Amino acid sequence: MSTELLWSGPEGGPALVLAHGAGAAMDSEWMNRMSALLAERGIRTARFEFAYMAARRTGTRKPAPRADLVLDEYRAAVAAVHEVLEASGSDRPIAIGGKSFGGRVASMVAEELFEAGSVSALVCLGYPFHPPGKPDRVRTAHLAELRVPTLICQGTRDPFGTQPEVATYELSPAIRIQWLDDGEHEFKPRAKISGFTHAQHLATAADAVAAFLREQSS
Repeated sequence: MSTELLWSGPEGGPALVLAHGAGAAMDSEWMNRMSALLAERGIRTARFEFAYMAARRTGTRKPAPRADLVLDEYRAAVAAVHEVLEASGSDRPIAIGGKSFGGRVASMVAEELFEAGSVSALVCLGYPFHPPGKPDRVRTAHLAELRVPTLICQGTRDPFGTQPEVATYELSPAIRIQWLDDGEHEFKPRAKISGFTHAQHLATAADAVAAFLREQSS
């Protein structure tokens, strides 16, 4: 089965493969907003869906599988993006990443693809460091060994990993984190408490991603 790609943003700029979260499709409101913000900043995104999510469009409701079971699907998406770029004469290392579950899956294939020269960077938007309410079940072992340049955008009160929790983890020096004050998993803050709006935090995240990808492609 070929990988269906949903492209946004101008040709010629840094390219980012962007996978969806566990419960929302590649064209969900959040993914549409983020892709549009990145496009405004000159970043071209290629979105795709894991098979379980694509099946939901035909009425087959499937839960998200374990992240390790969809690694080949992410690898196939990267290959598909390179095919498109090569056909247009602009093939080059690309960045990979995703929202929550999608970012976690990307992080699990990033090192091998970086070593192979097909990927230049990793971007995780709301990384699921642990399941909500289960801080002892951390998903960070591979993050300590990453050498691929990595940006994680994370709300400070994200139930999948708050700022105080993340401060205790052993993370690779290749990882930088853009904290979004009082943001939750979708980066939404409590405006009256933080003084920020959801739109502001989404824009801040997009700014950080765009600057990071330009830095890696320069």
